[in-house]
Amino acid sequence: MKAHDGVYEAHDGMYIDGAWRPAAGTDTITVVNPADERTIGRVPAGTAQDVDAAVRAARAALPGWAATPPAERAALIGALRDRLVARKDEIAGIVTAELGAPLPFSQAVHAGVPVIVCGSYAELAATHPFEEKVGNSTVYLEPVGVVGAITPWNYPLHQIVNKVAPALAAGCTVVLKPAEDTPLTAQLFAEAVHEAGVPAGVFNLVTGLGPVAGRALAEHEGVDLVSFTGSTAVGRRIGATAGAAVKRVALELGGKSANVILPSADLAKAVNVGVANVMSNSGQTCSAWTRMLVDSARYDEAVELASAAAAKYGPRIGPVVNAKQQARVRGYIEKGVEEGARIVAGGPESPTERGYFVQPTVFADVTPEMTIAQEEIFGPVLSLIRYEDEDDALRIANGTVYGLAGAVWAADDAEAVAFARRMDTGQVDINGGGFNPLAPFGGYKQSGVGRELGAHGLAEYVQTKSLQF
Repeated sequence: MKAHDGVYEAHDGMYIDGAWRPAAGTDTITVVNPADERTIGRVPAGTAQDVDAAVRAARAALPGWAATPPAERAALIGALRDRLVARKDEIAGIVTAELGAPLPFSQAVHAGVPVIVCGSYAELAATHPFEEKVGNSTVYLEPVGVVGAITPWNYPLHQIVNKVAPALAAGCTVVLKPAEDTPLTAQLFAEAVHEAGVPAGVFNLVTGLGPVAGRALAEHEGVDLVSFTGSTAVGRRIGATAGAAVKRVALELGGKSANVILPSADLAKAVNVGVANVMSNSGQTCSAWTRMLVDSARYDEAVELASAAAAKYGPRIGPVVNAKQQARVRGYIEKGVEEGARIVAGGPESPTERGYFVQPTVFADVTPEMTIAQEEIFGPVLSLIRYEDEDDALRIANGTVYGLAGAVWAADDAEAVAFARRMDTGQVDINGGGFNPLAPFGGYKQSGVGRELGAHGLAEYVQTKSLQF
């Protein structure tokens, strides 16, 4: 995708049935660089008519793609991965332009991680047991059908690959509605799909607004499964719609994850890694460890360490995605002060005249019932909460409506694991454990339904048929 003076030549149509086709309407979405507020491109704002055309194309392509041997599907997913590798610098540049992430982070994470995930599904598609013998039955895993994928802006390519790659591996066809803030990344992905030789209609792209195109996709009777990543409020509506239609749904929603530092842990390491986790991607990560739990004896030391660590991030983190998000995050910071928390780094004041920047902010004296300790802020804001003993720490860690991720630090892994096993959450990093693209990602409670990544992610897109002999 070419750019001239920072403005991208975006496609003015939808990618449907293997080609770029004119949109049904004339409305467009303006894409803005959140770092300087400049317009960098425009894409069509899709309507229910565009969604219907895309779903029809996906339905028509489904029998052929479902019948394609898994090894051939695997080869095409591998070819898609290779196209993403070839265009990784272009991907990083576009994500930096429309999301505002610093270029090194876009190169390493926004462009790098989707390549790993796509590669993992190329391997899984070739090796996954799509049939098995159970007693006198043969059980077949068959594609669930047409998938409506609705993705967010915070990790624009990663979230797309998380849904499209396993859906294709399972033999499903897909209609993607990406976030309106980051549609250029989605258009580039559609180009990569085309270049990889994926058959027409197997993948389709409709850009548009959530309440229009997203809603039309979620409600479409030709969609068999809706996979949505985003806010819990929208996920609740999609779940209700899918339930009424007896339709499969996978929901990856919000989080308020706890970073539990047990008394035996290396405090400096735990605090520094914890602050880095929250500031990464300007805090726009559903699984960020936004609550740091520290025992009373070392609480004051942890506050000092966190304050010093956050101060170093000031010039290094990018903006949040748009003006609305900036106002939302600054509102939460003001709410924290109103409710009695103490700012030890950052604050609500904007650090720049232009761009949607928020200061890396750390709160001390946060109590578990405060708004900033209960609600997802989705910005570079960390709350430090003190606890008296392990039972108190566990009560605080489990004391929100969310259960997406978390971390536990202790002198040895066994102690941390014992605590982590009692946490009501889908993923826990033990003493700084790294991201694993094959491990299931998803949440307990209001953090969602279903899992992404690895074999567990593939399982979302299949249904079973058993034949008895």
